[in-house]
Amino acid sequence: MGMISEFKKFATGGSLIDVAIAFVMGMAFNKVITAFTGGIVSPLLGYLLGVDLSAMKKVLREPVMAMNEAGVPVETVSEISVAYGAFIMAIIDFILIAFVCFMVIRSVLKKDPNAVPPTPANEVLLGEIRDLLKK
Repeated sequence: MGMISEFKKFATGGSLIDVAIAFVMGMAFNKVITAFTGGIVSPLLGYLLGVDLSAMKKVLREPVMAMNEAGVPVETVSEISVAYGAFIMAIIDFILIAFVCFMVIRSVLKKDPNAVPPTPANEVLLGEIRDLLKK
Protein backbone atom coordinates (compact mmCIF):
# COMPACT_ATOMS: atom_id res chain seq x y z
CA MET A 1 0.00 0.00 0.00
CA GLY A 2 1.47 3.32 -1.06
CA MET A 3 1.93 6.26 1.25
CA ILE A 4 -0.71 8.33 -0.58
CA SER A 5 -3.38 5.64 -0.29
CA GLU A 6 -2.42 5.06 3.36
CA PHE A 7 -2.80 8.77 4.08
CA LYS A 8 -6.13 8.86 2.24
CA LYS A 9 -7.40 5.95 4.33
CA PHE A 10 -6.18 7.67 7.51
CA ALA A 11 -7.65 11.07 6.59
CA THR A 12 -11.06 9.68 5.65
CA GLY A 13 -11.20 7.22 8.54
CA GLY A 14 -13.62 7.76 11.37
CA SER A 15 -10.99 8.25 14.05
CA LEU A 16 -9.48 11.36 12.43
CA ILE A 17 -12.92 12.91 11.96
CA ASP A 18 -13.75 12.12 15.60
CA VAL A 19 -10.54 13.81 16.71
CA ALA A 20 -11.29 16.87 14.55
CA ILE A 21 -14.78 17.18 16.00
CA ALA A 22 -13.41 16.79 19.53
CA PHE A 23 -10.82 19.47 18.81
CA VAL A 24 -13.42 21.96 17.58
CA MET A 25 -15.66 21.23 20.56
CA GLY A 26 -12.68 21.65 22.88
CA MET A 27 -11.91 25.06 21.40
CA ALA A 28 -15.51 26.16 21.91
CA PHE A 29 -15.48 24.79 25.46
CA ASN A 30 -12.28 26.73 26.15
CA LYS A 31 -14.05 29.95 25.13
CA VAL A 32 -16.93 29.13 27.49
CA ILE A 33 -14.55 28.52 30.40
CA THR A 34 -12.56 31.67 29.64
CA ALA A 35 -15.77 33.73 29.57
CA PHE A 36 -16.86 32.08 32.82
CA THR A 37 -13.60 32.85 34.63
CA GLY A 38 -13.27 36.33 33.16
CA GLY A 39 -16.91 37.33 33.60
CA ILE A 40 -17.91 35.54 36.81
CA VAL A 41 -14.98 34.06 38.75
CA SER A 42 -12.59 37.00 38.41
CA PRO A 43 -15.14 39.64 39.49
CA LEU A 44 -16.29 37.48 42.42
CA LEU A 45 -12.72 36.92 43.56
CA GLY A 46 -12.08 40.62 43.10
CA TYR A 47 -15.09 41.44 45.22
CA LEU A 48 -14.16 38.94 47.95
CA LEU A 49 -10.43 39.73 47.97
CA GLY A 50 -10.78 43.43 47.18
CA VAL A 51 -8.47 43.26 44.15
CA ASP A 52 -9.02 42.94 40.39
CA LEU A 53 -7.12 39.83 39.28
CA SER A 54 -7.03 40.79 35.61
CA ALA A 55 -5.32 44.10 36.43
CA MET A 56 -2.66 42.63 38.73
CA LYS A 57 0.81 43.25 37.35
CA LYS A 58 4.32 44.14 38.45
CA VAL A 59 5.66 47.11 36.53
CA LEU A 60 9.36 46.67 35.78
CA ARG A 61 9.79 49.90 33.83
CA GLU A 62 7.42 52.87 33.76
CA PRO A 63 6.58 54.43 30.39
CA VAL A 64 8.57 57.52 29.47
CA MET A 65 6.61 60.44 28.07
CA ALA A 66 7.93 63.35 26.01
CA MET A 67 6.36 66.33 24.27
CA ASN A 68 6.20 66.48 20.49
CA GLU A 69 6.40 69.71 18.41
CA ALA A 70 2.68 70.36 18.92
CA GLY A 71 3.02 70.12 22.71
CA VAL A 72 1.15 66.81 22.91
CA PRO A 73 2.59 64.19 25.27
CA VAL A 74 3.88 61.14 23.40
CA GLU A 75 5.03 57.85 24.90
CA THR A 76 8.66 57.33 23.85
CA VAL A 77 9.41 54.22 25.90
CA SER A 78 6.69 51.65 26.56
CA GLU A 79 5.87 50.19 29.92
CA ILE A 80 7.38 46.78 30.70
CA SER A 81 5.40 44.73 33.17
CA VAL A 82 4.75 41.17 34.30
CA ALA A 83 1.01 40.45 34.16
CA TYR A 84 0.77 37.80 36.86
CA GLY A 85 -2.99 38.36 37.28
CA ALA A 86 -3.58 37.07 33.73
CA PHE A 87 -1.39 34.07 34.58
CA ILE A 88 -3.51 33.35 37.69
CA MET A 89 -6.67 33.51 35.56
CA ALA A 90 -5.11 31.11 33.02
CA ILE A 91 -4.34 28.68 35.86
CA ILE A 92 -7.96 28.89 37.05
CA ASP A 93 -9.10 28.25 33.44
CA PHE A 94 -6.85 25.19 33.24
CA ILE A 95 -8.07 23.80 36.56
CA LEU A 96 -11.72 24.21 35.53
CA ILE A 97 -11.16 22.58 32.12
CA ALA A 98 -9.17 19.72 33.69
CA PHE A 99 -11.93 19.16 36.28
CA VAL A 100 -14.68 19.06 33.66
CA CYS A 101 -12.63 16.66 31.49
CA PHE A 102 -12.06 14.48 34.56
CA MET A 103 -15.79 14.40 35.31
CA VAL A 104 -16.67 13.52 31.70
CA ILE A 105 -14.09 10.73 31.52
CA ARG A 106 -15.13 9.47 34.94
CA SER A 107 -18.78 9.26 33.89
CA VAL A 108 -17.89 7.52 30.62
CA LEU A 109 -15.65 4.97 32.31
CA LYS A 110 -17.98 4.33 35.23
CA LYS A 111 -19.35 0.84 34.80
CA ASP A 112 -22.10 -1.00 36.58
CA PRO A 113 -20.45 -3.94 38.37
CA ASN A 114 -23.64 -6.03 37.98
CA ALA A 115 -24.00 -5.34 34.26
CA VAL A 116 -23.55 -8.34 31.98
CA PRO A 117 -21.52 -7.54 28.88
CA PRO A 118 -23.44 -8.10 25.64
CA THR A 119 -22.75 -11.32 23.76
CA PRO A 120 -20.74 -10.70 20.59
CA ALA A 121 -22.76 -11.02 17.37
CA ASN A 122 -20.62 -13.85 16.03
CA GLU A 123 -21.30 -15.94 19.16
CA VAL A 124 -25.05 -15.30 18.86
CA LEU A 125 -24.92 -16.39 15.22
CA LEU A 126 -22.94 -19.53 16.11
CA GLY A 127 -25.49 -20.34 18.83
CA GLU A 128 -28.34 -20.03 16.32
CA ILE A 129 -26.51 -22.32 13.87
CA ARG A 130 -25.94 -24.85 16.67
CA ASP A 131 -29.63 -24.77 17.59
CA LEU A 132 -30.65 -25.27 13.94
CA LEU A 133 -28.30 -28.23 13.59
CA LYS A 134 -29.81 -29.87 16.70
CA LYS A 135 -33.24 -30.01 15.00
